Amino acid sequence: MSAVIEVRDLKREYITTKGWVKRKKEIIHAVNGITFEVQEGEIFGLLGQNGAGKTTTIKMLITLLAPTSGECKVLGFRTFGEEDNIRKRINFIFGGEMGVYRRLSARDNLKYFANLYHIDFPVASKRIEEILDLVGLSDKADLLVETYSKGMVQRLQIARGLINDPDILFMDEPTVGLDPLGARMLRDIIKKLKEKGKTVLLTTHYMYEADELCDRIAIINKGKLVALDTPNNLKHMVNGISSIEVLVGEASEQLISEIKNIRGVKSVSASVNEKGNIIYIKHKSDCDISGTLFDVLKNKKITSFTQKEITLEDVYIQLVEEN
Repeated sequence: MSAVIEVRDLKREYITTKGWVKRKKEIIHAVNGITFEVQEGEIFGLLGQNGAGKTTTIKMLITLLAPTSGECKVLGFRTFGEEDNIRKRINFIFGGEMGVYRRLSARDNLKYFANLYHIDFPVASKRIEEILDLVGLSDKADLLVETYSKGMVQRLQIARGLINDPDILFMDEPTVGLDPLGARMLRDIIKKLKEKGKTVLLTTHYMYEADELCDRIAIINKGKLVALDTPNNLKHMVNGISSIEVLVGEASEQLISEIKNIRGVKSVSASVNEKGNIIYIKHKSDCDISGTLFDVLKNKKITSFTQKEITLEDVYIQLVEEN
């Protein structure tokens, strides 16, 4: 495989002004020297907190934003200075419902975008039918988009992003706000795009989604790259840590505090679902905390006690906290 995206020491800075009386300029390093490559036909994940630099990076890659410094190439061309060689061969999809016209049908939306790309009518007509079938909207193609559910709009956005048959598709949180069924349908579409040889660069806040879809993942924090590898290799980075999940009838702040004080415990968090209170415990693998933990949890109506595998979310949280 060959690299279709090449990023070398990429930086993007913003200048802001603070203060009312003595105004002072401050440089914000939105992207601060990141380096990575994306191979042809790969699903590449870009993970990070809000403000970490993910969207800024994508905007530079799709030629909407000029880098402050560094190298940024897509399909062998510089994204600033040679952008005309890139734009017809890529497309992008942002999460939300702003990328299509709601008072047109899905078919008319795709005809409109095909015209923007100057695609010949016979080619456009055939491609529109194929894309509508791919995203599962063939039977709803002539309904107005304003009658669509959010998931259907997102599928239409993917269809819009494929209208120019791009070599690379950039997706910025495409499943945000979708119900589980809608999100799963979009993930299935992304897998089909990979089968067709498309390259996809994906940002998401859902770790399980990145784990399921991505061939490789880059984690960005405060504008810097803190990890880059396959999902499985990233999970192996958390050495010497084990995870326990306990379902109890009560999870008070005092109980959480007592668990945190157990020797070997690294972190404790809690949540509530329909089954009850769930306590998540990370501890050193060489410390057997089960005996002490059961003493602390006695009379707390333990429903289940499960040793869990380390997840991509565990890795992500640890890397972000360390950096």
